[in-house]
Order: sequence, then C-alpha cells, then structure tokens
Amino acid sequence: MQGTIDGFNYGAVTPVVAYVMACLGSALGLRCTIRSLRNDSSWKPGWLALGAAAIGSGIWTMHFIAMMGFRVAETPVTYDLQQTVLSLVVAIVVVGVGVFIVGYRGATRTALLSAGLVTGLGVAAMHYIGMASMRMNGRLEYDPVAVTLSVVIAVAAATAALWAAVSVKGFLPSLGASLVMGVAVTGMHYTGMSGLSVRLHEIHNSQALTGDPAVSIVLPMMIGPLTFLLLAGVVVMFDPLLVLGEGEWSAPAAGQQPSGGSRTAPAAPVAPAPPDVPAYDRPEAAPAYGRPEGYGSAYPQSYDRPADPGPGYPPQSGPRPPSTPSSW
Repeated sequence: MQGTIDGFNYGAVTPVVAYVMACLGSALGLRCTIRSLRNDSSWKPGWLALGAAAIGSGIWTMHFIAMMGFRVAETPVTYDLQQTVLSLVVAIVVVGVGVFIVGYRGATRTALLSAGLVTGLGVAAMHYIGMASMRMNGRLEYDPVAVTLSVVIAVAAATAALWAAVSVKGFLPSLGASLVMGVAVTGMHYTGMSGLSVRLHEIHNSQALTGDPAVSIVLPMMIGPLTFLLLAGVVVMFDPLLVLGEGEWSAPAAGQQPSGGSRTAPAAPVAPAPPDVPAYDRPEAAPAYGRPEGYGSAYPQSYDRPADPGPGYPPQSGPRPPSTPSSW
C-alpha cells in the first residue's frame, strides 16, 4: 500500500525559509573561501574551514527545514538522532574536502572538477543520509531517474559555486553566485523528493517508529548550526576585505579616506609658480643703490646705473631694455 505524501504541509513557508538558509550558508562559505585566497598561508586553513562549515551547515539546515513540511498521512514520522547528526558531519567534512582542494590548487580545470565532484557527492550524501534517518511504519522507495538527476544537480551546483569562489570578484557578483547556488541546492532537494514514495507495512511495526518527532529533535539541533551561521556572518560583516573586495580595499578613490580606519595625511599646499619676470626687472637683482624697491624698468636708466660707476662696479652685459623718458 502506498502512503500519501505531502511535502508542503506548511505551504510555501518551509521552501522559502529553506532557500534563504541555503543562500546564507553559500554566501558565507564563498566569501570565506575568497578571503582565504587573499591571505597568507598561516590563516588560509582557518578561513577554508570556516567556509566549509558555513556551506555544510547552511545545506543541512536547508534540508531539515524543508523536511519540517514533510508528512505521510497514514503514519507518523520520527527521526533517528545519530543518523541526523551523521548527516551534518558528512555535509561539513565532504564539503570541506572540496573547498580545501580549490583553496590550495586554485581554479584549474582538474581542481574544479575533482572538488566539484567531491562536494556535490557530499551534498547528495547528506540529503539521503538525512532521509534515511526517518522512521515510519513504511519503507522509502526512490525513482532512479530522480535520484540520478538530483546528484547531477548537486555536482553541477557545487562545481559552479567553487568556480565562483575563486573567480568572481566583488561583493555583489559573489552574492549573485550564492543566490544561484541556493536555487540549485534547494532544487536538488525537491528533485530528489519528487521521486520519493512510501510503501506502508501491512502489519504495524512499533520498532519502525523508534526515534523522536521532527519538532523535538530537528528544532533543537538547528540551534547549533544557526548560531554558527550567525557568528560566521558577524565575522564576514566586520572584515572589510570580505565586504568590499580587494580592489576597493586597497585602492580608495581620489579625495576619499581609505577603509579600515587608516587615514592619510592631507597633501601640503603647492605654492603657485611665480610669473615669468625677466631677471633684470626683479627687485632682488638690482643693487642697493639702484632703482627703488618694487619698481621695474619703468625708471630711467640714470636711476639704474650711475653715470660713473667707478672701479669695482660689475660691467654691464647684454642689451638693456629701453628706458622710459623721465617726466620729472
């Protein structure tokens, strides 16, 4: 007997919230991966680990928020605690392997393909381990076509996200990449769920219901990943290099103060260049007994040079400007 499945028990609330969590985890993970590429080797592992944990926590939280709206009309659904925790660990560890490959090998084709394959398989493994943690009076059955398509979507989404982490520069482009990855991850989840069916047991099996209800086990477990995502968001928010990007951080525009609190001393004012005045018309070029201070060649030549200069007076060199006849 087939069970009646409802994947949207709370309407559009669970898909929308699940998509937001997938985007949040992807955005934080991508920004941390970008930050690791701009840092020295001593801090690189920390940023990569933070990025892997952000992506894994975001995907895991997305999955179980979406599963809050899943129900089977003929049987209650419970969850096994150990397998639920295992799905979170698998998500973080396997995603971390892919992130570290790209973080240390760069955006080469081999590194991206291998890291995308590992990360995508990790996302798919997290999904199906989380599905296996459900306990009900029935057996889960999957359509092979839907399962294969969901794995392909996961691998493609992971590869595209890792490529964006090492290739896309700037805050807005990486934000757009995280939105696309959120669509892909959420689409992968609901693609796999579209091929799910439940075959109910004809005889009620009480052992099949061993576990805790979704509300009592999933909601408390989400406190940890949600708190971690909040703390990771604070780290990203207070790191200007992650928000602004390398170009905006290192090269402030003209007339602006650089980010990060470092101020540049204002440039000293430059005095205007003196006018092009001939040397013989400058007051400092005239002898003390010559023309009065502040006057140029408008004074008669008799004021410029004594009639009988006497010994020691420097000889006149070069033509003198024509003197203006005196009117007094």
